[in-house]
Amino acid sequence: MSVWKAIGWFAGGILTGSAGFKALGSGDAKKVYTHAAAAALRCKDSTMESVTKIRENAEDIMTDAKKINEERAEAAAEAAEAQIIEDTSAAEASEVEIPADEAPATE
Repeated sequence: MSVWKAIGWFAGGILTGSAGFKALGSGDAKKVYTHAAAAALRCKDSTMESVTKIRENAEDIMTDAKKINEERAEAAAEAAEAQIIEDTSAAEASEVEIPADEAPATE
């Protein structure tokens, strides 16, 4: 590559950069930036509404799940208590006392 070609590319880059700065700083560009920022804010608001709805639904689901688990725990406790009562009754029934006069004599 020749020196003059490299200098040409360098000068072209400087001119393009200068024109780019002018274009980015113009009134029309500011309007574009403003509209883009407004669209981003609308998107953010919409997203936050969706997030709020999802959180509310998740809270409802967690509340219902906790209620179901409490009901199952109560039912399990009642079943365990009923089993204990049944076992105790069966044990008491098997321990029938034999009156002393009917007991076999041991010598």
